[in-house]
Amino acid sequence: MQAHLLDYPRAALFNLLAGLWTLLLMLALLPLAPFLGPDGMRRCARFWMRGIQGLLRIVAGLSYRVMGLQNLPARPVIIASKHQSAWETVFFHLVRVDTVIGLKHELTRIPLFGWYLMIAHNIRIDRGGAARALRSLIEGAKAAVAEGCSILIFPEGTRVSPGDPPDYKPGVAALYKELDVPVVPVALNSGLFWGRQSFLKKPGTITVEFLEPIEPGLDRRAFMRLLEDRIETASNRLLAAPAG
Repeated sequence: MQAHLLDYPRAALFNLLAGLWTLLLMLALLPLAPFLGPDGMRRCARFWMRGIQGLLRIVAGLSYRVMGLQNLPARPVIIASKHQSAWETVFFHLVRVDTVIGLKHELTRIPLFGWYLMIAHNIRIDRGGAARALRSLIEGAKAAVAEGCSILIFPEGTRVSPGDPPDYKPGVAALYKELDVPVVPVALNSGLFWGRQSFLKKPGTITVEFLEPIEPGLDRRAFMRLLEDRIETASNRLLAAPAG
């Protein structure tokens, strides 16, 4: 999708207003945060994300639609999403407020913001080595599921531009084996509108599609093959025919 001249000032205005909205809310929460608890902080995160999505819609002309919500069980699940854009980080609490995320340790060191992330019981991943990172992810995910929460994971581990070859990492398979809960694959096409490392936010409608859950019990190879096939097939379809 080609950028138009007005997309640049719109993106700059969005970045300014989103930064101000984030700062205002972080400061407003400061006296309340110790008393909110994990669920209260996740609801504040959802409120923040609603504001971000409103700014995207009003300023940048970028909205979204959700398909397949019938595939998202009410009980705890692993949400395994395609990751093409920063947009995904300001979306999933709008659908499931009881969602926790595996975070890089560095994010939890951001003043105020990192404290709020930990109050919400997000999972801080110890990146001292592959084994330690995986162990901290699994331990944190087990604690979250025990609290009745779902886990959001990006199986490729990082943002991937639309059309790039997939590279699924083993963390999602380890969670699938250890947690014994369904995995809900998620396809999307956000990278068409807000690129992987792009300043621009192009007008349009992002489509997010929750796909048929993968129930526990498959061996590792069969699970990974099925997960990748479902996500990539649906994501490629959304890339080929984006919403108008």
